[in-house]
Amino acid sequence: MRAKLQDVAALAGVSVTTVSRVINQKGYLSQKTIEKVHKAMKELNYYPNSLARSLQGKSTKLVGLIFPNIDTIFYAELVNNLEQILFAKGYKTIICNSERDEAKEADYLNMLQSNQVEGIIAGAHNLNYTDYERVTAPVISFDRFIGENIPIVSSDNYQGGRLATETLLKSHSTKPWMITGTNDPNSPTYLRYQAFMDVTKERGLEGHLTKIPKEFSQIRKQLKIKALLTEERPDAIFCSDDLTALLVMNTARELGLSIPDDLRIVGYDGTNFIQTYVPQLTTIAQPIRDLAELLVDVLLQQIDHSLEVKKHADNRYILPIKLIPGQTV
Repeated sequence: MRAKLQDVAALAGVSVTTVSRVINQKGYLSQKTIEKVHKAMKELNYYPNSLARSLQGKSTKLVGLIFPNIDTIFYAELVNNLEQILFAKGYKTIICNSERDEAKEADYLNMLQSNQVEGIIAGAHNLNYTDYERVTAPVISFDRFIGENIPIVSSDNYQGGRLATETLLKSHSTKPWMITGTNDPNSPTYLRYQAFMDVTKERGLEGHLTKIPKEFSQIRKQLKIKALLTEERPDAIFCSDDLTALLVMNTARELGLSIPDDLRIVGYDGTNFIQTYVPQLTTIAQPIRDLAELLVDVLLQQIDHSLEVKKHADNRYILPIKLIPGQTV
């Protein structure tokens, strides 16, 4: 339950009028009084907001979305679907692009609380678990554990990794590699990596991994891919996202490699953009529209029945993936 102005006044031992004056910086107040009010606001996790105060207890009908790099195809499509679905249900969205920056994510989280949003869907997870658990509004996580009381919605990353690897190895590959942006155990791509290693081991092969950080420029990514192709000479590559798969395809062709004869490639995400403009790429598709609908449904359940839902908020919602056949395997 959100703290009110009266709660801050009671904890600080001052009047509601004094708290209001501190917030609005009006009239003379001693530094001691100001500090007491600010301390009480911090303890109660109280965030004043002029718009929310003007609504006098009415719903703000605002939902915050925090995602990294929303200029990437997958997140752009997911956020676009979330905004459409929320708007159809009477909610406006505040879209926050954290750019995988911890300080920026923290600032956005504070801003959303200041605007007293009805709920938050978080896809950027650079902060400590307590940063999200202290948020009074309902929070739903996309694809990663961020707190004991926060539900997680995701697609089946492990099964997606298995399907990608099994598809690659059907062509009798002997030197399979995986390219990922991170090998963080808290990242969903780690489950794809685990599946890759499990399947290659089951087939009596040695699976290899190379990391290409997402913050690398396109030129640095291409140089690293070129080094991998020329020095290690893999015959099959599983990319943890489709954009990396496209870079591998382009670099391989520049080197005169034939796809899929010399090199087989499977990507991951299967966005509408990829299926429309690069249909030749074999990829594992996440059900983006279904994910968006489920994220919104779970969030609205919490908004409507927050006390009931939070008792079971460790629930995990996992949607199936599918293979989109192309010409790269």
